Amino acid sequence: MDIRKLQKVVVDALEDVKAVDIEVINTTKLTSMFDRVVIASGTSNRQTRALANNVQVKVKEAGGEVIGVEGEESGEWVLVDLGAVVVHLMQPAVRSYYNLEELWATTPARKRKLLAESEEAAATE
Repeated sequence: MDIRKLQKVVVDALEDVKAVDIEVINTTKLTSMFDRVVIASGTSNRQTRALANNVQVKVKEAGGEVIGVEGEESGEWVLVDLGAVVVHLMQPAVRSYYNLEELWATTPARKRKLLAESEEAAATE
């Protein structure tokens, strides 16, 4: 499946179940393991599991393949491996702690922006 089509299927599946703060990061120049990282938040364990399930169903319906799923038991951080796309579904506290957006930030300006946002968020908590 074309990467743009797979990305759209994933984002649409997340929006269907009301995922929060969906971010798609192009990693083609950073790693050869996958082309996109999609990060989204769910407000509860139940929602993160529902998000993961909907992504799997929609990708399979579109003719894609689900390589594997990790973390469904706890629902705090569920990873869905679609080969070219890796989807991280996290509760807000877990997402803030691991800050994957900063890890995959591609430019110094983007890294500074993410750092400022995380410091601002920490100050308001």
